[in-house]
Amino acid sequence: MVDFKYNKILLLFIAIGLIAALTIGWQRHTVEVANQTIDMVMDYEDIVELSELEGVPRQDLLQQFKQAGLTSLAVYETTLDKLNKSGKITAVSGAQIINQYRTGMLSDANWRELVDKNAILPEDVYVTGHNQAVFDEVKSDLAHRLSPARIHEFAVGGKPVLAVKANFEKVVKWNLGLPTDEMREAAEAGFYVIARPTNYTKVNEDDVKAVFARLDAVKNVTTIMFTGDAGVLGYPDLLSLVASNMKQRHLTLGMIEHPLQLGFLKQDGLLPLASAINYQGARVYAIPKDEQPKLKVAEAIQRWELTDRERNIRMNLLRKYDKPEPGKTLVETNLAYVSGVKKVLEGRGFTLGRAGLYQPYFASPILLALVIIGAAAAGILFLTLVRPFKARYQYIMLFILSLALVIPVLKGGGTLVRQAVATVSAITFPSLAMIWQLDQWRNYSAGDHKGPVGIIGHALLGVTITLCLSLIGGFYVSGALADVRFLLEMEIFRGVKLTFVAPLIMVTLAYLTRYNLFDTVNSMDARSVGRQIKRILDLPVKVKTLLAVAIAALAAWVFVGRSGHTAGVPVPDIELKLRRFLEYTMYARPREKEFIIGHPAFFLAVMAMYKKWPQALHYALVMLATIGQGSLVETFAHMRTPVFMSFVRALDGLIAGAALGIVAVIGVQALYYLVFVLGGRPARDE
Repeated sequence: MVDFKYNKILLLFIAIGLIAALTIGWQRHTVEVANQTIDMVMDYEDIVELSELEGVPRQDLLQQFKQAGLTSLAVYETTLDKLNKSGKITAVSGAQIINQYRTGMLSDANWRELVDKNAILPEDVYVTGHNQAVFDEVKSDLAHRLSPARIHEFAVGGKPVLAVKANFEKVVKWNLGLPTDEMREAAEAGFYVIARPTNYTKVNEDDVKAVFARLDAVKNVTTIMFTGDAGVLGYPDLLSLVASNMKQRHLTLGMIEHPLQLGFLKQDGLLPLASAINYQGARVYAIPKDEQPKLKVAEAIQRWELTDRERNIRMNLLRKYDKPEPGKTLVETNLAYVSGVKKVLEGRGFTLGRAGLYQPYFASPILLALVIIGAAAAGILFLTLVRPFKARYQYIMLFILSLALVIPVLKGGGTLVRQAVATVSAITFPSLAMIWQLDQWRNYSAGDHKGPVGIIGHALLGVTITLCLSLIGGFYVSGALADVRFLLEMEIFRGVKLTFVAPLIMVTLAYLTRYNLFDTVNSMDARSVGRQIKRILDLPVKVKTLLAVAIAALAAWVFVGRSGHTAGVPVPDIELKLRRFLEYTMYARPREKEFIIGHPAFFLAVMAMYKKWPQALHYALVMLATIGQGSLVETFAHMRTPVFMSFVRALDGLIAGAALGIVAVIGVQALYYLVFVLGGRPARDE
């Protein structure tokens, strides 16, 4: 039997890297706990609509929502259509004026005179104002959106009128600019103002300056959250001007999370702008429009609690409910929604106010270098545990690999290197943890038979130690990626699918060097890997073999497809209910791959070893146990999730998984007793 050596020098480098990773992890933790303020936001337009629907004075309703917990109002750019409906201005086409004249409905003599003189052109748009401040803003906005040459001002009966050369059906829907009166009303009601401007076609410096001049006219503007599909304001050539204006005014950049919970809604220039303002941005979440009506208010409230805790969302963009709950008015329903979110968040230790921001944290390049060297040592250690080779070659490989990876990081870059190191760590450390356990099992496999109590004790100790070893990989992943860009998810972990599949392959290679799948005699050397694979390929194809392969393929599809955020594998309703139960009862809901699959399989793998079950069955259980360890480490790749929560999630998974593992061992033992003892069937020799 081959005696695999764990090179102590490599282990020393891994330990040094772990200390560096834990140091970075603590620094990251302090940054995360300092960012605990959440901004509760609704659209100003939603409040106005509720006021009109329910007949509640707008000012009274604003105060009710403020008392319920709302902290900010989002104000969008206005349009001619909105201003028409609100009665602030009147915008009509020249054709409409001429038609009114011909039908005798145009009563104003001044306008009739203009029509008689052919001064009204049917293809133009005519804008009149009843509020001089609003009219002046519309004039300015139209000049920026179109051009001054396409706008002509004249007077009719002493009142100003704009003649605009534009298509009426299109121009009334265009975003014009941020309405000062709406922003001022929100600020005077005690709310922070979230400005939601759009970009301009062929944006110029005057356009950018006009937007910020409009913001300067209002107090309490704290955040800019861009909208529209033309990119952020200033894209593509004036982002630096926008950034300097935002920094001068200490404005936060609101970055809306993508509905798939990966990255942000696509807005060209968003990430470069965030970098230019020194990462003073807040992650924003809004329940999708097509999903919220399906959620009861209580379910939506729970969604916000989980979102803010697990994904570091610091701006909650709450959409109003359009249908009242039974026994409540529409206003009461929405007030209960807001106050319910406030209650659960404050119960979790959050405070409400202007959105919290991360410090522009970047880990020390020296600490990152130590993490990288430790990860390289772990990769080399794995190779020696599959096919041993001389120590001097291990050190040469470590030196060359470390030098190549560390230099870019020490120079202040190396983001791609860090992502690669994180991926390698997420793959290697759970594999090493399971391989170490395989070596422990080889020492016990020839020991005395153990009963259920002994098996449970051995399995409980083994899975705890294995989890601790896998956690090293989790801290390595967290340490390699710890900086503000990853916390904001401007940069992400790469290779999620790979981290689920690769450990299975790596542990399989190690398993075949230690065990023989086809009999109970241990393999003698690493060359048995090729022989066993050849023997598997030479197996005759039977219907039951094809069925087994089909089942394995289906399981793999579900296993890989359920990872990440882009798969279409559905989640059963019963699993959703289980998740909700665990979310209520545990600090951090453990992942199903760990406590339902991985950890119980670990217990059964120990049982299979002592009961001398077929080696192929033991191998299958080891693979399932590896899934749990890989999932545990991959949890730390979600950098938006606080590192402390990822750590506790692993412990919660161990507790729940150990409980199910104990049940599994007892259940299998009881089944054995019923079938072979009470049933009288001959048992397999042990």
